[in-house]
Amino acid sequence: MLLKKNQHHNYYQLLAAGLIMVLAGCAIPGQVSPGTSKSQVLESNRPRAEIGDVSGSDLERLADGNTHFAFDLYGQLQSQPGNLFYSPYSISSALAMTYAGAEGGTTEEMASVLHFMLDQKNLHPAFNALGQKLDSLAEIEVPQDQGDPFQLNIVNAIWGQQDFHFENDFLDTLAENYGAGLRLLDYISQPEESRLAINQWVSDETKEKIQDLIPQGGITPDTRLVLSNAIYFKATWLEPFVKDLTEEGIFYGLKGEEIPVQMMKTGHDASFRYLKEDGYQAVELPYIGGQVSMLVVVLDQGKFEEFEDQFSIEELNHILDGLSYSPVVLTFPRFEFETEISLASTLSAMGMPTAFSDAADFSGMTGAKDLFISDVFHKAFVSVDEEGTEAAAATAVVMSLTSMPESPIELTVDRPFLFLIREHETGTVLFLGRVVSP
Repeated sequence: MLLKKNQHHNYYQLLAAGLIMVLAGCAIPGQVSPGTSKSQVLESNRPRAEIGDVSGSDLERLADGNTHFAFDLYGQLQSQPGNLFYSPYSISSALAMTYAGAEGGTTEEMASVLHFMLDQKNLHPAFNALGQKLDSLAEIEVPQDQGDPFQLNIVNAIWGQQDFHFENDFLDTLAENYGAGLRLLDYISQPEESRLAINQWVSDETKEKIQDLIPQGGITPDTRLVLSNAIYFKATWLEPFVKDLTEEGIFYGLKGEEIPVQMMKTGHDASFRYLKEDGYQAVELPYIGGQVSMLVVVLDQGKFEEFEDQFSIEELNHILDGLSYSPVVLTFPRFEFETEISLASTLSAMGMPTAFSDAADFSGMTGAKDLFISDVFHKAFVSVDEEGTEAAAATAVVMSLTSMPESPIELTVDRPFLFLIREHETGTVLFLGRVVSP
């Protein structure tokens, strides 16, 4: 994992992530037909399906399974040193597109690791319904004097070797449920040019926040298919930080080391959903529109690693159930960083090794057992700053003043914390991470 810091701050909440899954050929001869026009398009002409008759229970089971996977993956990644940030939704979506072409034991392993509790017939329409629900969040209206428009952009694309056969049913499934068309490249004779083309797409879709997602050597002449997902999120706080109150402070790292950092602060009239438990405090910071929020769990000094080891979906639900509105004066660090991860060995260790071996069965993609996943590249970027201070008047949380204590709670986040970005209606975790050194 590679961590980078950037001192430039744009004064808004910004998150972006990209994921690339590379499938290579298993050296079975006769798969590429010479002489076919390079301009051939194997793209499905099926439009993206309407949400239709997807049941609420299917959507709930999908979101619940995705959250279980998010925490399982965190358990695998937490041993990496330093800050950590990733998009479990991006990873689940790209793996679901790959799952659409899996058969036999490969299907069973992937379903177990990813917590896919629906069969193929119902899973992909549920992903489509969830994706379109999340897309609709971009319609949140923000008055011009209260911050930048809410942005949530989620896109998928697949990139296939020209003149290589892909099954129509597979292409139709991805077009109808993920809005992903097949773009043709020549990995065999132009692997580097193909890598740059896909990286440019990711950069464009994430407003240049995710650069060079596929490293050099990540695409080879054996590559036959790349599945990609990009997610870009930008929003202003519902309860603002006051820019004039930002000042340099001290953040205490895992070993108590002192780290100078710019600390933001809310006004005394701010209110948040808050919970105090033995060993930690939690606070939910909503974004304008009220449908997406950041949940922050800050541990008592010296308790972070112990809590991190037990952090689970059950603990998350306990926290969410216990939150209640309180006036809170919140002191919170600015932070900005990037996480880059190769997930092949991690996913294999979690219980789906067949997909990464010559024994993989993705015959639903091509009609033959000729592809396996050679690597999964994921990169995520986060930037948290003050912007949104003008939003409070028009979008303040409605609550009863009579239930408020006389003095606000003061919470200073000056030590390691966990955080996640979630959509409320479905409970979808869009991003998950930790900060141990802002």
